[in-house]
Amino acid sequence: MSWIEVTTVADVLGRAAEEHAGQELVFPGERATFAELEATADRFARGLLGLGVVRGEHVGILAAPGIDYVAAFFAAAKLGAVPVPINARFKGRELGHVIPHADLRALFVSGGPDDAVDYAALVARLMPEAPLLRQVIHLGPGTEPGFLSRDELLSVATGVPAAAVRREQALALVRDLAMIMYTSGTTAQPKGCMLSHEAMVRQGQNYASRYGFGPGERFWDALPLFHIGGIVPLLGCLSAGARYVHPAFFDAGTALDQLAVERCTVAMPVFDTIWLAVLDHPRFPETDLGALRTLLFLGGPEALASAQARVPQVAQVSGTGSTESCGNLALGSADDPPEKRTTTCGRLMPGMELKIIDPETGVERPRGAVGELLLRGCGRFEGYYKEPDITAAVIDSDGWFHSGDLSSIDAEGYVTYVGREKDALKVGGENVAPLEVEDFLRRHPAVSIAAVVGVPDARYTEVPAAFVELAPGAEASEEELIAFCLDEIATFKVPRYVRFVAEWPMSGTKIEKRTLRARLTEELRAAGAVQAPRVR
Repeated sequence: MSWIEVTTVADVLGRAAEEHAGQELVFPGERATFAELEATADRFARGLLGLGVVRGEHVGILAAPGIDYVAAFFAAAKLGAVPVPINARFKGRELGHVIPHADLRALFVSGGPDDAVDYAALVARLMPEAPLLRQVIHLGPGTEPGFLSRDELLSVATGVPAAAVRREQALALVRDLAMIMYTSGTTAQPKGCMLSHEAMVRQGQNYASRYGFGPGERFWDALPLFHIGGIVPLLGCLSAGARYVHPAFFDAGTALDQLAVERCTVAMPVFDTIWLAVLDHPRFPETDLGALRTLLFLGGPEALASAQARVPQVAQVSGTGSTESCGNLALGSADDPPEKRTTTCGRLMPGMELKIIDPETGVERPRGAVGELLLRGCGRFEGYYKEPDITAAVIDSDGWFHSGDLSSIDAEGYVTYVGREKDALKVGGENVAPLEVEDFLRRHPAVSIAAVVGVPDARYTEVPAAFVELAPGAEASEEELIAFCLDEIATFKVPRYVRFVAEWPMSGTKIEKRTLRARLTEELRAAGAVQAPRVR
């Protein structure tokens, strides 16, 4: 698909329902054609309109991923309202900020990722703090007093003509807000990224073009629907007529079954906590993934090369991006040389620009040099909702978003991600990129996943510390991994502490390094350890 058409999010679904009516959206245990999805979204939209939801108002979605979740998203879009997908990992503290802050007029709710989270009860307690929130629609079994059930929403819909929804949909502008998506809040309270219809639709089409989508393609997306990597590629599938397959709450066994049974051709597991769980599943060697031709996986060169070696028949690509860039700013292609696919994040998406600057002086760096990545273009977000000061601090007068990512771009236009500027360590005056150390640790045969953080140190101000998940059946000690690093990398980069984990603290789909750092800092403080052991 080489064309780009700017329209609205709701119009993308409408056209897909006409041109690719029989193509499907697939979740574990349920599936719907594009035409059926359009019909459900239309009924939800008529119900919302009957409840008084109007253009520009905000509609939250805190629900289990599935057909109804997607229908609720498009129902809000049809009215020119603004859907607000809410992170299913959020609990009382985060929801206590997001639900009032987002100025929700209505909210769809159902079960969370596990039985320990009762979202309906949480929302009921928070409603007094959200005065604009007048209707909560419970999509699952059971409900709370004062909430509407799904059936009650559909009953309201019968009193609203379909023409009323079409009239509202036709009034939406491509530069209107299409979505507010709250970031995971790794350094502060979650911030609401405002994204336009143009950003979402064009970036969705960019995914379709870069992946080579067409009506025969079957795309597997492991990222949650509250993540930019869940919603925007869905728009790409609708635009191109490709099947969209989603595992709902991720489970490696379910993922394997979907990839095989649906004969998925393109997969987007993205993160090592997802894809390595699939690769390490006991049934992986016997599962037929013969239809798979391309997959997206992020990591340093060692991680990319290792993962590629385990699926040599698949063209593995990498990328870089954020909610602020409406998904991938740069993305590899199956046509790229293998060396570029395992060492870079690919080339820029159409309609996007980047600039690499010295983070201290603001001077633009030459090709190949590492610096802070600035971006602008069709996918750039509009700013953070109700945060004008924070927005002004990161979007300059020329429209460049200062990402805080350390990156480079080479002479051929390939982008390389080095790490977060704020994650970079200063060990006795020496700069250390955690990604470099993580990537090196992955070379050890016992290491599956590594996350490196800085912890306070009386001698060096801070020192590296590694959290490690071992490969299935593997064993290693702290001393062994430290010695492994000492033989190959500069001493100031060597982790002074190694801690082993079986389960990671997650913020959305990413490892929450802030939690790891706080955990080890408190452990060291309690032990009176103010200075790390010396290494040679």
